[in-house]
Amino acid sequence: MLQALEIIVPTALFVAAPLIFTALGGVFSERSGVVNIGLEGLMVIGAFVGIVFNLTFLDAFGNATLWLAMIAAMAAGGVFALLHAVATISFRADQVVSGVAINFLAVGLTLFLVKIIYGKGQTDRISESFNKFDVPFLSDIPIIGPILFSGGYITSYIAILFAVIVWYVIFKTPFGLRLRSVGEHPMAADTMGINVTRMRYIGVVLSGVFAGLGGSVYATIITREFGHATISGQGFMALAAMIFGKWHPLGAMGAALFFGLAQGLSIIGGSIPVLEDIPSVYLLITPYVLTILALTGFIGRADAPKALGAPYIKGKR
Repeated sequence: MLQALEIIVPTALFVAAPLIFTALGGVFSERSGVVNIGLEGLMVIGAFVGIVFNLTFLDAFGNATLWLAMIAAMAAGGVFALLHAVATISFRADQVVSGVAINFLAVGLTLFLVKIIYGKGQTDRISESFNKFDVPFLSDIPIIGPILFSGGYITSYIAILFAVIVWYVIFKTPFGLRLRSVGEHPMAADTMGINVTRMRYIGVVLSGVFAGLGGSVYATIITREFGHATISGQGFMALAAMIFGKWHPLGAMGAALFFGLAQGLSIIGGSIPVLEDIPSVYLLITPYVLTILALTGFIGRADAPKALGAPYIKGKR
């Protein structure tokens, strides 16, 4: 059992990291009152930019390329999310329709660019990625150390740290109070001198920044190339994790870890004695079945921001 856990838990952590980043982005957007169905497309943009940057600038930046690629992916995700912000906040377009359009636009644009740049349907495979490592001191703790702190990726621990930071920012800082106020009672926030439009723009752009990071991490560590199926439902799973986590950063992280565990089992289930006799197709569909069950069982109990999905017109309720 301990050997199985030493395989399953690190895999779940590294698979969950992209979902945690993206779900945190969704929390920023939806806490400000803007529905963001476009997380999938924003992950696609992040994955594309992260891989292309890695392939293009590896010789120039060396070991720093991985980190710079993620920063580039975050910037690209933020810029792309700005399209969603302009459409939904400034022009008051339907937020669900705009998010779906972002998803289609991201997939079509990136595949078009891949075809132009590389002359084929996918990019080349990157040669530089993150390596597994053992956390100093913590990995030496009996039983817990080998399970939680050995053979993991640094991005997994960064994702968990970011979840704690986002929780602090949203619930313990004036910025977080303003962000939540425009998602709950935008007119009251406006009356108190808070710029509702600006706060919602910030929330949506931050969702793109985090989703771009999530897409870059997923492509860099798991697929190590970009093609039409690189991001295939992870953005929607992150959206489900955010809802399952009740729009709370730590709750979203917990749900993402739950889905990451399911995805991890689908990846390595065949190498675990207890699961090796289960047909692989059942393991592959497990993450999506659990996503549906989680939403079916908990979405009705989740308390969404009261102004979520409602455009705000100054001076009108």
